[in-house]
Amino acid sequence: MVKRSKTVFNVKNHPDIKVQLLDWARVSSPIAWYDSNDYPYQNNDFDAILALEAIEENPWLTSAKELQSVLGTDWFFGFFSYEYSTVWERVKPTNPSFLSVPQLQFFRPKKIWLLKGNTLTALYLESDDSITDFSQITNTEISSDSSLTSINLTPRITKDVYLQHANALKKHIMRGDIYEVNYCMEWYADGVTISPMTLFNALNEIGKTPFSAFLSFGNKYLMSASPERFLRRRGDALTSQPIKGTAARQEDAALDKSVAEALRQDSKERSENIMITDLVRNDLSRIAQKGSVEVSEQCEVYTFAQVHQMISTITAQCDSNLSSLDVINACFPMGSMTGAPKQRAMELINQHEHGQRGLYSGAVGYFNPNGDFDFNVVIRSLVYDATSKYLSTHVGSALTAAADPSKEYDECQLKVKAIKRVLANKKTTSNSHGAEV
Repeated sequence: MVKRSKTVFNVKNHPDIKVQLLDWARVSSPIAWYDSNDYPYQNNDFDAILALEAIEENPWLTSAKELQSVLGTDWFFGFFSYEYSTVWERVKPTNPSFLSVPQLQFFRPKKIWLLKGNTLTALYLESDDSITDFSQITNTEISSDSSLTSINLTPRITKDVYLQHANALKKHIMRGDIYEVNYCMEWYADGVTISPMTLFNALNEIGKTPFSAFLSFGNKYLMSASPERFLRRRGDALTSQPIKGTAARQEDAALDKSVAEALRQDSKERSENIMITDLVRNDLSRIAQKGSVEVSEQCEVYTFAQVHQMISTITAQCDSNLSSLDVINACFPMGSMTGAPKQRAMELINQHEHGQRGLYSGAVGYFNPNGDFDFNVVIRSLVYDATSKYLSTHVGSALTAAADPSKEYDECQLKVKAIKRVLANKKTTSNSHGAEV
C-alpha cells in the first residue's frame, strides 16, 4: 500500500479553483481530470478530481493482469477502450484502427487533488509539498489562450452508406438475431494541430456534463463531455445509469418543457431504454448477490445544456470477495453502447461499422485504494493523437424494430452538433434554460 499524506484546504474564497487547478497542471504529464460540473442529480463522490505525474518511471499499466495485481494498493486513473471487451465477449475486432489506443491504460499518480464543496484535499507522497503547490494553484493566472483554430470534421461514411448498413442491421432485428443495436459512425480531421486543454475547456463550457474528463496519456488526449455513468462501486453497492433517448433543447421555455415531456412519453424511446435496462440488469446479475438487482429509476428524463436524455438507474449488491476488475469485466462494455443480446450485437457492430471504436464507447475513471471505483461512458468526446495530428469523434444511436434509420441518422447529427460548433470556433451562448441559442 502506497502511503500518502493528506492535507485539507478551505477554498471557499477561491471561486475559480477548478479552472486554476487544471491550468496549473497544464505542463504536467500524464494528467487525469474529472469534472462533475456541479450537476445536482448524479451523486458523484467529488466535484472534481485532478491526478497528475506518475510514480513509476514506466507509468503505464496496459494489461488486465498488471492492473489486477495492483488494485487495492493505491489510486489508479485511466481508461478501458471499447476493444477491451474482446477479451471477455470473444468478439475479435477486424476493422482498421484509425487512432490506436491500448485496450486499457492506467497510471498511479504522484499528486491527487479532490474537490468537494469548499474542501480541497491533497493526497501526496510524503516527500512532496502540497502546501507549496496549493499556493501556486491559487496564484495561477488563468490562461488567456482561448483561441481555437477552425477545424472541419469529415464523416467517415456518407449518409447513403449509413442508411445501407442501418437497414441491414434492421433486417437482423426483424429476423430475431438481436433486439437492439447501437450503430455508430466516426467524424475526423487529419493533419490538424490543436491545444487539447483549450479545446476541452471550450467543449466542457457548453456541455457542463456530470462525467466530463480530460486525459493526457503520452502523445494522446481525450476531451470528454460525457453525461453517462457506466458503473460505480461503493463498498458492495453498485450503480449503473444507461442512457437511451435523446431530444434537443429548445430556446423557448414552454416548448423546451413540452419536448422533455414528449421524450418521457415516447413509446419508441422508452422501449429502447427498457431493453438496455434489462441488459444491464442481466450483466449485474452475473456478479450480484441473489435478489439484490433493482431498477431504482426507469426512463427518467434528465436535462443537460444541449439535450434532454432518458436515463435509468440500476443498483445491485456484489459479493465482497469479488475484485473491482471482476465486477467491471462482468458488465463491460456499457449495454447502451452495444445492444441486446450483447455479444451478437457486438459481432454485428464489428461487421457493419467502418473502424474500431477505440476510446469511444469505452470508460474513463478511477480506482481508489479500498477498491471503490467510478467510470463514465466515453461519448460526446474527442480523441487526439498529437504525433499523427489526427482528431476523432464518434456518434451513434440505437436501432430497434421501430427505428427509422433516417431519423437515427438525424439523431447522430444532433449529437455531433456541439462538438462541430466548438471546432468551427463559433461562440455558443445559452439562454436561462440552458438551451443553445
